[in-house]
Amino acid sequence: VQLQASGGGLVQVEGSLGLACEASGLTFLINEMGWYRQAPGKQREFVAGITNGASIRYVDSVKGRFTISKNNAKNTAYLQMNSLKPEDTAVYYCYARQVEPPNDYWGQGTQVTVSS
Repeated sequence: VQLQASGGGLVQVEGSLGLACEASGLTFLINEMGWYRQAPGKQREFVAGITNGASIRYVDSVKGRFTISKNNAKNTAYLQMNSLKPEDTAVYYCYARQVEPPNDYWGQGTQVTVSS
């Protein structure tokens, strides 16, 4: 499985950005897709995930502001980020999770910078 991430960039506080992550290869192995992020000097943290059954999870800090969705036909996940805050500044990494055998695939990091 290969992941191609796109989107991100620089935005002002309260602005919006979108991320996309397209999977290719053995996509039938994927059960879940989503994003983690890593801010400078901090550990990577889970942001949002969506399963093939459309079960969705968010980290508490983005609930109500971020929306994750998935186009199964295109094997692409999307993260719409609204009301962005400076603390959302990080490199965002999309992932695809395989259940059997267990494995996570990672896309290249995408920089999101929220300026105040």
